[in-house]
Amino acid sequence: MTEKVRVRFAPSPTGGLHIGGLRTALFNYLFAKKHGGDFILRIEDTDQTRFVAGAEEYIEEALNWAGIPYDEGPNKAGDFGPYRQSERKDSYAAYVNTLVEKGSAYYAFDTPESLDFHRTDHESKGKTFIYNAHNRLKLDNSLSLSEEETASKIAAGTPYVVRFKTPENTTITTADIIRGTVSFKTDTLDDKVLFKSDGMPTYHLANVVDDHLMQISHVIRGEEWLPSLALHIQLYQAFGWEAPKFAHLPLIMKPTGKGKLSKRDGEKGGFPVFPLAWLNSEGYKEAGYFPEAVINFLALLGWNPGTEQELFGLNELVATFELERVQKSGARFDPEKTKWFNQQYLQISTASKILPEFKKGVLAAFGAAAVENKSDHVLETIIDLVKERAAFTHELIELSAYFFVDPTSYDQKALKKQWKENTPQIVAALTEIIKGQTDFCSASLELTIKNYIAEQSLSFGAVMPPLRLALVGALSGPHVFDIMEVLGKDRCIERILALENAAKDL
Repeated sequence: MTEKVRVRFAPSPTGGLHIGGLRTALFNYLFAKKHGGDFILRIEDTDQTRFVAGAEEYIEEALNWAGIPYDEGPNKAGDFGPYRQSERKDSYAAYVNTLVEKGSAYYAFDTPESLDFHRTDHESKGKTFIYNAHNRLKLDNSLSLSEEETASKIAAGTPYVVRFKTPENTTITTADIIRGTVSFKTDTLDDKVLFKSDGMPTYHLANVVDDHLMQISHVIRGEEWLPSLALHIQLYQAFGWEAPKFAHLPLIMKPTGKGKLSKRDGEKGGFPVFPLAWLNSEGYKEAGYFPEAVINFLALLGWNPGTEQELFGLNELVATFELERVQKSGARFDPEKTKWFNQQYLQISTASKILPEFKKGVLAAFGAAAVENKSDHVLETIIDLVKERAAFTHELIELSAYFFVDPTSYDQKALKKQWKENTPQIVAALTEIIKGQTDFCSASLELTIKNYIAEQSLSFGAVMPPLRLALVGALSGPHVFDIMEVLGKDRCIERILALENAAKDL
């Protein structure tokens, strides 16, 4: 690729960033970095009626959390700013005037009531109202009015919009990197509003002008914008500008595969659809997902690397990513698969990386006393012992609870089954063995107790389950001797004695 690659992610600050938007940002980022280009954040806030306070800050925070920061944007100045469309407001009028002068756009004075009347009238006849060549000369605009009438209305302050003049009986054909050749018949298109009565441009005009001025080489956006492609291509042609290359990404579908994934689906299914918490909706961050896991599963929603590999670091994604391998059809969202990805990242994460969040969770669950005598090394050992069974850091807290608090109850079914006639003698002997053990490391404990089992001609089933019950309260958990090493001699003895007392009631 010889031209400088410049791509933009251009969300509207109308709410929290959906994971579909985050995926669009990710694909833009990957493409830019693959080709040594720039990733730009542009805030498209032309629709001031839908502006939501805090949304822009949320978008930026989400990108940073995901590890895909922009190169240019509202808070990272470049040579093509400003990067909020509301701050570029004054520049758009000149471009609108250029289109009007060229005959590619016109003033329309139709009132909302008049347009509603026409829509209702068409619907009553089983038709769809389209404002274009077949009726625009019958409507209230500068094409149906004389120059004098038009000038008089403008001078009188009559509200107006500026519409694009869609050509008649024309087929617009262009290329899409993902979808191949796409065509549109202009007779089915309406004359879209380019400039609103409040003096703000619509998305259509602003994004084309800004993409041109910012030297955007590739527009990578969601499939929902495909119907607008015909207008955007025509605008480039009307201005005499070279259009960027386009790529329209497939939708992220519901877990059922039917329909676009929505916030409601997350609420019903109990899974996040936002990267960070937004209003009353939990985000992936708050749910305990690693940002690397989120990026990994999002990358594979609609993109196929061409291999069986599923786990990718960000640098691997950059090196492997190709827009040509993005599928056309929608990508089904699988909540269970997202958990699987997080589990994989938890398993490969070092205990030291997990430690801060783990320690915070332990303190919240068990209080300061639970960790006051445990070094970071011991806490990291605990993490390594239990994380195999976890998919999230917060699950480590429950899985490791017995390291911090003594069991207050026991698996009664297991206790009745394992507490046999000779068990009291066995646990009494274990107590004495543990008292006399000088080297309390896992390997030494294992050797000592296995020697005892062999010398007494006992089965492992007679010794190990009661010992595990005493230490854990259940017949689950990691290697029992590893547990003993972490707990220490005194704690192990106390727990064995506690089990003996509990067994007296059987």
